[in-house]
Amino acid sequence: MEFRTPDEELASFRRRVLVAGLFVMVCFGVLAARFYFLQVVRYDYYHTRAEDNRIALLPIVPSRGAIVDRNGVPLARNYAAYTLEITPSRVADLDATIDALSEIIQIEPRDRRRFRKLLEDSKNFESLPIRTRLTEEEVARFIARRYRFPGVEVQARLFRDYPQGELASHVIGYIGRINQRDQDRIEDQGLTANYRGSDYIGKGGLEMSYEAELHGATGAEQVEVNAGGRAVRQLARVPGVPGNDLELTLDIEMQKVAEAAFGNRRGALVAIDPATGGILSLVSKPTFDPNLFVDGISNDDWKALNESPDHPLVNRAILSAYPPGSTFKPFMALAGLTAGKRTITQTISDPGYFMFAGHRYMDDQPGGHGTVDLRKSIVVSCNTYYYQLANDLGIDGIANFMRPLGFGSRTGIDLNGEAEGVLPTPEWKKKRFRNKEHQKWFGGETISVGIGQGYNAYTPLQLANALAAVINDGKVFRPHLVRNVVNPVTGERRPVAPEPLRQVQIKPEYLAAVRQAMVDVNKAGTGARAFAGAPYSVGGKTGTAQVFSLHGQKYVAGRVTEKLRDHSWFIAYAPADKPTIAMAVLVENGGFGAQSAAPIARQVIDFHLLGKRPNQPAGEDAGAVDEGDDRHDPAEHDAPAVPGFFGNDSEGR
Repeated sequence: MEFRTPDEELASFRRRVLVAGLFVMVCFGVLAARFYFLQVVRYDYYHTRAEDNRIALLPIVPSRGAIVDRNGVPLARNYAAYTLEITPSRVADLDATIDALSEIIQIEPRDRRRFRKLLEDSKNFESLPIRTRLTEEEVARFIARRYRFPGVEVQARLFRDYPQGELASHVIGYIGRINQRDQDRIEDQGLTANYRGSDYIGKGGLEMSYEAELHGATGAEQVEVNAGGRAVRQLARVPGVPGNDLELTLDIEMQKVAEAAFGNRRGALVAIDPATGGILSLVSKPTFDPNLFVDGISNDDWKALNESPDHPLVNRAILSAYPPGSTFKPFMALAGLTAGKRTITQTISDPGYFMFAGHRYMDDQPGGHGTVDLRKSIVVSCNTYYYQLANDLGIDGIANFMRPLGFGSRTGIDLNGEAEGVLPTPEWKKKRFRNKEHQKWFGGETISVGIGQGYNAYTPLQLANALAAVINDGKVFRPHLVRNVVNPVTGERRPVAPEPLRQVQIKPEYLAAVRQAMVDVNKAGTGARAFAGAPYSVGGKTGTAQVFSLHGQKYVAGRVTEKLRDHSWFIAYAPADKPTIAMAVLVENGGFGAQSAAPIARQVIDFHLLGKRPNQPAGEDAGAVDEGDDRHDPAEHDAPAVPGFFGNDSEGR
C-alpha cells in the first residue's frame, strides 16, 4: 500500500476540484448557449408557437340565406336551437357515454343510428350531434352534470327549416351534412377556408345551384384558452357575412293549387311567364319533405324514398323525358308553314289512314276526318295530316325547325340535373346504336316522329319553354327561378335579368294561325270539355303519349297494367289575347290528354287569372272521355320496331 504525503493529497484534490469545476462550467456554458438560442435566436418562432397555444382561432359559421317566393312567403329559413354533441376523439367509451347521457336526456334509437352514420362519414376529431333541438329543461339537466362527460358539449346551432314541407321541394332542394365528396369539391374550388366550421351544404334544387350565394362568408374569433383548452376571454372577432337571400319568380300559392290538382297521381307541370322566362310553378309528383334531410335522414326514411317505385326524389319536370304525343302538332304545323310544305288554307283528304311503304298508319277517327286544313288538323288532332306532313318535311326538316325552339337540348334553367331529351335525327341514331343494322334511319320512323311518338323524348320544361317562345313571337328565353338576389344586411336587391337566348324567325301570320287553332281546341276541339264555361280565352293542345306498342289492337285502359297506360299531356297559354302564362302538364299513365292533364291546367289557370281555388284534385269527376281524344296506334300492321329509351318510349310507332 502506497502512502502519499499531505501535500500530494492536497494537489490531487485540487486537480479533481478543477476538473469538476471545468465540467460544471462547460455544462452551464452549454445551458447558457441553449438558453440564448431558444430565447434570442428562436425567439420569434417560439413566441408565435406559445401564442398559438394560448390563442385559438375559431370559425364563425355564417347564417345561410333565406329563400322566399315572389310575394315574400318563406320557403327556406333558419332558426336557432341547442344540440348535444360528442367529439369521439375525446371520449374513451362512446357506447357507455351515450348510455349515460340517455339517463339524463332522451336519446331515441333513431338518434343513435344517425350518430353512427355520421361517425362513419366524419373525421374522429369532429363534433357530431347525438341529439338536436334540445329543450331548455334538457339543456339545464345536462349542464348540471357536465363534469361527468368530457368530450360532450351543448352547442347553439342554426337549423334549416322548410316551412312549406313537401310543397315545391324539387325546386327548393335541401341541405345535408358535408361528406367526403363534397369536401373534395370544396377543395378543388379553393373554398376550404370559407367552409371551416360548416357542417352543411346544399344537396339539391336551389339550395345546391345557388350554394355560393346562400352560404355567405365564414368569420373568425380569436379567444385566449387555458391549458385545458377552454376559452378564457375573447381577443378579437371578425363576424361572418350572412348568405344572400333568394327571391323567386315562383308563386307558392299557385304551386299549392297545382300540386293539389294532381292528387296522388304521378307527373309534372311547368308554368312560365312568356315575357321573361320566369317560372311561376314547377311541379314534380310525387314529392318529398326536405326537412327529413336537415339532421341527417334516417335509414328507414331514405329506404322509403329511394326504393319507392314512384321515384319521389326524381324531378320529373326537368329530368324525365317523354314522347310529347299530339302536343307536338302545333310545332309541326309551324314547321310545315315555314318550310313552304303547307299553306294556312291548304287541305288534305283524310280517309282515316296514311299509306307508306306498304304500311297503313291509322288515324284515331274511323273513316277519317274528311277534308282537313291546318286549323282543323290541330282542333280535332288529325293524325293523317301530320303523317303526310312529316313525310313531306323529312326528319332533317323537322329537326332543323325544332332545334332552335329548344327541343332536344337543355334550356339552361338555374337548377342542376336537367336532361337534354332526344330530338331524333339519322346522326343521333348512328350514335345511339352500336349495331349497324339498327343505325339506319327508316322513313316509317319519320312518320311516327311527326305525331310526337317514336324516338321523340322531351322534358315538360322543354315543351313549356317552346310554347312560351311560340306565343312570344319566336323569342326564346332562358327559364329561371330566381328573380332577385337580396343582401340581408343592406337590403340591396340584385335582379336576375331575363335572358333572351335567340330569336326564331317565324312569320307573324303563321304564328297567328296556329295560336288561333289552339284557342279553337278549347272551344270546339279536344280541350273543350275541360274549359267549358271559362270566362277567359285560352289556347291549348291535348296529347296522349303511348308507353308501349298495341300492334294494331284496340287500346282499352282497364285491360292494361297501370304503368303501361298512356301518358296524358296538355299544353296551354292564357289569356289568349295577351298571355301571361304558358304551361305544360304531364300525368304519367293518365290516359287521354283531355281526361287527366287538361283539368289540371284549368285549375291552375283559374287561380292565375281569377284567384279561384278548387276543392278537389282535377279530373276526379271526369267520368267518360269525350270523343275526339287523340289516343291512337298509327300502324295497322307491324312497323319496324323502335327500341324504347328514358323508360317512356314506345315501339313500332
